[in-house]
Amino acid sequence: MKPSNIGGQAVMEGIMMRHKDKYSIAVRRPDKEIEVKVEDYKCIFGNVKIWRKPIIRGMVSFIDSLVTGTKCLMYSAEIAGDEEDEEEAKKNANLSPEELEAKKKKEDKAFKSLLYVTVAVSIVISIAAFMLLPYALASLCRKVGASEVIVTIVEAFVKLGLFMGYMILISRMKDIQRTFMYHGAEHKCINCVENGKPLTVENVLESSRFHRRCGTSFLFLVMLVSIFLHFIFVLVPSYWLRLFGRLLMVPIVSGISFEIIQWAGRTDSKFALMMSKPGMAMQKFTTKEPTADMAEVAIKAVEAVFDWRAYLKTEFDLDIPYENEEVVSEKAESGNMEESTGKVPETGDVQ
Repeated sequence: MKPSNIGGQAVMEGIMMRHKDKYSIAVRRPDKEIEVKVEDYKCIFGNVKIWRKPIIRGMVSFIDSLVTGTKCLMYSAEIAGDEEDEEEAKKNANLSPEELEAKKKKEDKAFKSLLYVTVAVSIVISIAAFMLLPYALASLCRKVGASEVIVTIVEAFVKLGLFMGYMILISRMKDIQRTFMYHGAEHKCINCVENGKPLTVENVLESSRFHRRCGTSFLFLVMLVSIFLHFIFVLVPSYWLRLFGRLLMVPIVSGISFEIIQWAGRTDSKFALMMSKPGMAMQKFTTKEPTADMAEVAIKAVEAVFDWRAYLKTEFDLDIPYENEEVVSEKAESGNMEESTGKVPETGDVQ
């Protein structure tokens, strides 16, 4: 499989896709039409060389992906439920252009504030639930005389148990299942292109819903990397120093995990495939088989930022005509047939 360097995530009734310096959000509106929005991707930390260094880029990417992903999720929720009530419409109709502009700026400012608060709270809750809580629970084993090594081993099992339990629990929620179906559509689109198939609804639905560069695989890898690195603190004498050390290790853990998953996505070696299997197994909970209309949304998101025909031409030597070329070709063939048969088009019938 040849990497396309395109990635994305599921949002409310849609999909976000990113390629290089562009990202798109395709959302199915309540009227069943697909709304597509394309924006320039800009790292919240700026374009500084140090952010592109190994390990560091993983830390930056983790935070940046959370911000961009949350922003897209909030936007999609707004579009998916975009049925402006009559009172709001009347209020806007009575406002002058200047007042509407001022209102929009105020709403944008409130949106950004909510966005960063949401990301900050998500990070705090995630670290507390999956990094600090497992160690606090495992530390109870000391009451029965367990050593720090045993506590760290128990911590590993508690951590994996909490993570897997969380994934299984949310996968059973009806409201989340549709999002997981879109998640499956996102993976299927990328797998379709990276396996050299034209991006059609039929080909997308036939493709695998599991992908090695998935965020689920990344999170599972974070769990595994943290388990190994936390053995460093076995010799630290103070409980609070060990706890604080785990907190400080979070950025390093995410950075290392990022490098591993990027490497695994670029190679087809047996070791990389073996490393990818646990994370891909977890995707059975976070992806579901999508419907044809979901695949259509995913295709729109991909096509807004990625020229898959050029990719197939370069990587697989497949020459897939563009839609406008297909129309021109059909018209040309139709004209040639009429000329060869001597049939005159209906619009040009002789009276």
